[in-house]
Amino acid sequence: MQASSVFFAAKPFATPIHIKSQYKPTTLNDQLKVAEKTMASPKWAQKTVILPAQRRGCHLVTPKIVKEIEQDLSGFKCGLAHFFLQHTSASLTINENYDSDVRDDTETFLNKIVPEGRSAPWKHTLEGPDDMPAHIKSSMFGCTLTVPITDGRLNMGTWQGIWLCEHRDHATPRKVVVTLNGV
Repeated sequence: MQASSVFFAAKPFATPIHIKSQYKPTTLNDQLKVAEKTMASPKWAQKTVILPAQRRGCHLVTPKIVKEIEQDLSGFKCGLAHFFLQHTSASLTINENYDSDVRDDTETFLNKIVPEGRSAPWKHTLEGPDDMPAHIKSSMFGCTLTVPITDGRLNMGTWQGIWLCEHRDHATPRKVVVTLNGV
């Protein structure tokens, strides 16, 4: 194996340089002990939040999720919250948290661009005419979100909230696995 190229080269100084320092040399073991005391250890927490069955449409679920995870969440100064929806006919997204018209308009949009019923071209209808459209809508928004954690809180914008988008006519409760990682 050949050595890689050297990018920096230095010539030895003709006269020694003396640097005055208040630092007292220690052993590597002592330096590691100091580093352990000053660095926060990364930690993890995980919880499955069960959201009750919702009617078809987009639903603001931030308060319910935060209530379920707030005890664990409060222990993180800085980190990431990962949300994973364990279903293929619903989705998660972040959007407007104030005006419910935005949620209604989003549902209207989804229903216009993904046809449903007897005239729809879908082969997969094992669970009814809303089955395949629900899978397509779920893939459009996705089943995961990642949100920063700052000082024990989800760090979202003022007007942002987590939505559960239910794409089925007869939904069941939905499970969201929330994984927190940080310091």
